[in-house]
Amino acid sequence: MSDIDGLQQRLTAAMDRIATGLGGLDVAGATDTAALQAALDDEKVANAQLTERVRRLSERQESAKAEANAAADAARARVEELDLELQRLRKANDQLRISNAALRTANEEGVGEPHLINKSMMAELEGLRAARAADVAEASSIIAALTPLLDQLEAPEEEDADA
Repeated sequence: MSDIDGLQQRLTAAMDRIATGLGGLDVAGATDTAALQAALDDEKVANAQLTERVRRLSERQESAKAEANAAADAARARVEELDLELQRLRKANDQLRISNAALRTANEEGVGEPHLINKSMMAELEGLRAARAADVAEASSIIAALTPLLDQLEAPEEEDADA
């Protein structure tokens, strides 16, 4: 029986050592778990910050894209207006050439017809109006192209004044 008592004591001592070792593992595991949880929380915060930055950059990109599209549409409209005015100018100049040729022919024949003179004057006035409209369209196109550049030049000066 003494062997059984000795074995029982040895088993009890081994079980106590195992329990003590497991207790140490729980403390070390709890420390590791807390550290891992803190790291996970830090990564979640960093991920949320990065997600927010990506969202803001996407919004900024969409805004810039919309502005670029609007600027392109405005430029396209200005070019169309300028083209229309130039076509009007060409038509008025063609009418002026025709009227002047008819007036020259009438003067060469010695027949000064008042309606040809009036027609020639009206064509000349229309040509002047068309030329002015083309100049205005061209000037507004140039102003529209230069305005963003001037705004960019003035923006750094305003930022320097704020600083």
